[in-house]
Amino acid sequence: MKINPSHLARIIRFGVKNIWLHRLRSALTILGIVFGVASVIAMLAIGEGASYEAREKIKELGSTNIILRSVKPPNETASQQTTWLGVFGLTPDDLWRISTIPSVEKVVPTWEMREDAWYFDGHFSVRLVGTSPEYFSATNLRLAQGRLFNEIDTQENKNVAVIGATVAKTLFPAELAVGKQIRIKGCYFTVVGVAAEKSLTGRSEGSGFEDTGADVYIPLSTRRLFFGEYEARRVSGMAIERNWIRYHRFVVRVKSMEQVSTTAYLIQQLLTATHKRQDYDMMVPLELLRQAEHTKRIFNIVLGSIAAISLVVGGIGIMNIMLATVTERTREIGIRRAMGAKRRDILEQFVTEAVILSSSGGLIGVFLGVIIPKVVTRLAGMTTLVTFWSVLISFSISVGVGMIFGIYPARQAASLDPIQALRYE
Repeated sequence: MKINPSHLARIIRFGVKNIWLHRLRSALTILGIVFGVASVIAMLAIGEGASYEAREKIKELGSTNIILRSVKPPNETASQQTTWLGVFGLTPDDLWRISTIPSVEKVVPTWEMREDAWYFDGHFSVRLVGTSPEYFSATNLRLAQGRLFNEIDTQENKNVAVIGATVAKTLFPAELAVGKQIRIKGCYFTVVGVAAEKSLTGRSEGSGFEDTGADVYIPLSTRRLFFGEYEARRVSGMAIERNWIRYHRFVVRVKSMEQVSTTAYLIQQLLTATHKRQDYDMMVPLELLRQAEHTKRIFNIVLGSIAAISLVVGGIGIMNIMLATVTERTREIGIRRAMGAKRRDILEQFVTEAVILSSSGGLIGVFLGVIIPKVVTRLAGMTTLVTFWSVLISFSISVGVGMIFGIYPARQAASLDPIQALRYE
């Protein structure tokens, strides 16, 4: 059917005029659409932001990485006397066995401890990480200043360090960190590089991720020279907990994403055969990423369902007000029919007015839906992400709701008998 632009413009102009005559009623009618569209966009923006942040954190761990960590076996605690707990966790034999798996590209070991780093009178609690130069590429760690330590630094046991962004800001707030010396347990290390700010990596002892900004990285050989392989800490009273942990963590780089799951299974079988106690745990970032994607889809479906209910309620409101309008304008409809208007003209008029109401509510809802996430980000510090498809779909649904719920009242108006309509008081 060919649409006459002038005819369509006249219908829209007449519809806007009729709506404007009942401004307050029309405004109250579209509130359901406004809140429905705004809630859809805002909720999806918050959900998308949280999902995006989680996915980025997981991706930083490396989609082809498998992370193993040494953990204290359950039910092993220090007594009230000085106690020797022996050896637990990952060992050099584990490193060799895992390296023999054909799908493994490299295995990067680390040894870690929590200490204070000092620069003159300033100090900051850091995680000291002894590792190899391959660690930086395996964990996608980038530099902001200076350089990374290399194989020569490792072979010569040099006391060099790469520090995290938070350490640099805390200890060197007004000067460059590269070239300065920091002190850890009486040992001095020359800062050769500052890592760029990076969200999170690894797994904390409880759950979640660790802040790499508080890390200090030194060559693994240097760590052995300065700090040995034992760690001791007072737990309560006179009790001292002593541990001998050869490696705290392995970052296993797999050759391809398709081999990650199989490789993780093989590693699990190897470690289960050699570790009779549960003194290690495993994290596979690729599996976490898949879980995050699945959770996102479920979250979007739930939010979409809630928003659909809101829009349906708004559509019912439009239908209700249009039915009341038909009753109020019965005599007007009779006059128009008597002057030659066809049923199609009456149908088009009322459907157009319903669409104008719903699209007006949709536009206001889109505006609010874009503003609300920005307010949430500013006040709560949460990451929000407004996507084009959420705006487009929300607005399209609001227009569609107006058209669908406007058809019945329009048909009621178009089916009125002209003679009866003229007699209506």
